[in-house]
Formats: sequence, C-alpha cells, structure tokens
Amino acid sequence: MSTAIIEDAYIATVSGAEHSRGHVVITDGRIARVGSGPAPDIPGARRVDGSGCVATPGLVNTHHHLYQWASQGLFADATLFEWLVGSYEIWNRLDADVVSGTTTAGTSWLALSGCSTVSDHHYIYPRGRGDIAAAEVEAARRTGVRLDLARGSMDRGQSSGGLPPDGVVEGTEEALSGTAAAIDTYHDPSFDSAVRVAAAPCSPFSVSRELMAGAAELARDKGVRLHTHLAETTDEEEKCQKEFGQSPVEYAEELGWLGEDVWFGHGVHLSDAAIARIAATGTGIAHCPTSNARLGAGICRVPELLEAGAPVGLGVDGPASSELTPLSGEMHQAIMMARARSGPQALSARQALHMATLGGARVLGRQEELGSLEAGKLADIALWRVDGFGHDAIDDPLVALTFGPPPRVEHLFVGGETVVEHGQLRTVSSGEAARAGRAARNKLLQEVSR
Repeated sequence: MSTAIIEDAYIATVSGAEHSRGHVVITDGRIARVGSGPAPDIPGARRVDGSGCVATPGLVNTHHHLYQWASQGLFADATLFEWLVGSYEIWNRLDADVVSGTTTAGTSWLALSGCSTVSDHHYIYPRGRGDIAAAEVEAARRTGVRLDLARGSMDRGQSSGGLPPDGVVEGTEEALSGTAAAIDTYHDPSFDSAVRVAAAPCSPFSVSRELMAGAAELARDKGVRLHTHLAETTDEEEKCQKEFGQSPVEYAEELGWLGEDVWFGHGVHLSDAAIARIAATGTGIAHCPTSNARLGAGICRVPELLEAGAPVGLGVDGPASSELTPLSGEMHQAIMMARARSGPQALSARQALHMATLGGARVLGRQEELGSLEAGKLADIALWRVDGFGHDAIDDPLVALTFGPPPRVEHLFVGGETVVEHGQLRTVSSGEAARAGRAARNKLLQEVSR
C-alpha cells in the first residue's frame, strides 16, 4: 500500500468538522483518516507539511468550455447572443489538435487553482476535423484531473430558427449517435473513475425539440447524466416565450429535463416557481458568476436556490467569457455577487467553499466519492497556502481563502497522486501547457483568416 500524510494543516472537511491543526491520511488513493492533532506514525509514509496551509477537498468545476482557451479576449463588449454569433465563425474551425492544446492549457490552469474535477461542455464537432473527444480525454489524462465530458451537440442552425450558422451544427441523428459513441467509448461509472460522460445538447436556442427529448431518452437508457445551458439571459427567456409559449424551465420540464440526473449551466433568470420546481426535482445548477458578469447576463439567485434545497455548484465557464478566472476565484465572485444583490448575509465563506466542493460533486452525481474530506472518499485534496502576504492578516483561514486573493496551491492530490506541488504542476509543466494553449490559439485564428 502507498500512504501519504498531510500534517499540521487547518482541515476543512466541508462535511462538518474543521480542525485548526489536523491531519489527513491517504492510502491507495483514498482518504483513510481525518483528525485533529499530530498525525499517526506510519512507517514508510510520505509526509506533507501543511503548516500555514488550509486543506480542503479538491474543487469541482461543474461547467466549462475548454476549447474556448483559443478565443479569449474577443467580442469584449458583446451580449451573449452577439458574442456567440461572432464566436461560432471561429469555433467552426476547431480540430482535434486545437482541442488537445486547449485542454492541456485549460486543465493545467484549473489544477493550479485547486481544481481536481472539471465538467467540460463541448458542443462543437466540425466534420472531418479529427477525433475531438479522444483528443480531449487524452489531454485531461496527461494533466491528471478528472474529466466529466459533457458531450454537447447542436442541430438547429440559422435556417431552422436557431442561433448558430448551419455549418456549425450536426444532424439530429448524427448528434445522438455521436453522444452514444462517446458514452460507450469513454464513460467509466466506477467509484474512482477519471472520465465520465454526460449527454449535453447545447441550449434551447440551438437544439431542436427532437434532440432535447432524444438526448434525455438516450441518457437514461445508458445511465448517464444530462446537461444543458438554461435561463442564462433575458434574450433566452424572451425567445422561449415567443417560440414555445413557456419559460425555459417549463420547456425543459415538458421534455423530461428536470430530475436528480440533470444539471443546468447558469440558471440566472429563474422565477420563484422555477426555483421551487428545480429544488423539488433535485435538478442542479452550475453557477458561473464571472462569466455572467462579463457578458452582462445578470446574477443567479443562489441564496434562494440554496434555501430551497437545490444542488448548486460553481463553474468557471469558458475562458472566452471569463478569460483566465481561476476556479478558486469563483468562490470570491459568488460571495460578492450574492451580497451585491441581497446584502452581507446572502452568502458566507463556508457556503461558497461548499458550492465549490461538495455542492459541485452533488451536481455531477459524485457526492459519495468527492467533495468532502471523509474516510473512504477519494483523495482529491487541495492544500492552500494562507500564511503569506495578502492572507496572513486574516484570522479565519476560510475567509482568507475566499475573501482574499486566490492563494497559491501548495499541493493538489487527485486520487492520492500529486498533480501540483509547491505551486508547480508535476504532470505536464506550466511552460508546456502555456505553449500548447498558444499554439492552439495561433492555429485556430490562422485557420479563420484563410
């Protein structure tokens, strides 16, 4: 057996207990013991000094678009719909090489911000551009983070009243068969799996009723989860009301898209009735505060969702709509957004950490495996340094973590394996990841300019 011990750290289990000076014992990729005081003497164990650090579960990113690393900084003053229309013309040139580079860069950046699991909503699959899903899975494996591949799709181009150009979308059956193939090839339902796959049509304004309903049937037949964008902007609300005579949540429910196996990206514009239905059905929400602010979409009603009992996690969203926001920074943003809207008791430091860890694990259906520091769970653990300039004047380590600047990740374990150590990647190098991201961006933009 291989054993590692984190000792002399502030331990935030998220499941309840906090230990001001405690330890975590890791054995064969799982947490064997969590407690206060000195760590046990285990011959041959690797010991990790946690003094000056706070140990938390690895962060869980519930909504991302890794391919967007290659289109950062564009359409900086656009609304969501304007930003999408401009971006589609660029993303249509994606290929497997570009996605390999963006995944390497994106997952590396996330790991450096304490993220051990990322759900990536990829819905652009241009024909004849290589095996994009395979490229993404392999790149994430090299980085060492867990990947939840939300295999997206669009079948409703502009000629059918949708938002994306016709050249970007798949046919309905093509989208469903592509999703089924990704599930059959990559989905691993085991307790410690590194790759899960979800069925994830993009959004009501880019997907037909047939694809939405078909994806729900496919997912339940294969025992995987369902994901889509929903209720992100007032434009979407107006489009749904005009076209379907329903709100986005009412439309989703009619098509079988509410339930404990479903989560929505954003959920910004939700009525009291919609929040009640989401909570009652156990449907999850991926809250992406920075992206929602960057695109002027609005502020998700997180306090009301949490009060109602809905599962809520955090997401960075794509780097093209939140640029290089670290997932740890989304905890800070979530607190500030909630308080700006509803006052200083709207969201606490510990609630934000819960959303970034156990809340996110619940949204992805992995709460039995991930999201808290408990014996038997997977050893996905982030160790944050909070004793330096910018944090050492704050007594509460979790306030330092969430109210202060994102601290350095001293160590990130994923399944007991070291991914980050002393602020540096130990799987791929930061230099390699940066070069991969730049090369992907250069290749994509050169393709567009031809």
